Amino acid sequence: MPASRDDLFALLDELGISHHTQEHQAAFTVEDARALRGRIPGGHTKNLFLKDKKGRLWLVVALEDTAVNLKTLHRTIGSARLSFGKPDLMEQTLGVRPGSVTPFALMNDEQGKVTVVLDEAMMAHDLLNFHPLENTATTTIPRAGLLTFLKATGHPPLIVKVD
Repeated sequence: MPASRDDLFALLDELGISHHTQEHQAAFTVEDARALRGRIPGGHTKNLFLKDKKGRLWLVVALEDTAVNLKTLHRTIGSARLSFGKPDLMEQTLGVRPGSVTPFALMNDEQGKVTVVLDEAMMAHDLLNFHPLENTATTTIPRAGLLTFLKATGHPPLIVKVD
């Protein structure tokens, strides 16, 4: 059974990561999120669940306006050619549905199948915003909190210039 939003908040509290969550209508795209989020401070993100030609899984996390070129990204991150992972694979691995993918879902990847890639431009923001395992809210955490969370879930990030 995948982690719930309450499980996520309990883990953030246990790790000493401050967090604030703003409820809103479901947001399935960056455009939806922009219209719904109001004035939540910090870097707003997009999250791409990818699979390479060798079967490795990747979660690329970048600022919402970042142009991610899947035809060249594999050279930057040292993977085989990349394509989007299928929704059933994402749900199986990360425990979330399309539109709700988030680095917080890595708490469901207990086998460490997913390699996380963080865009260095995103990491310049003090505060970062992600869905809390569902797309009906936005949770804000400090940049350092994201790194603490990833370490605690066994997902040391690769931080690179994505665009």
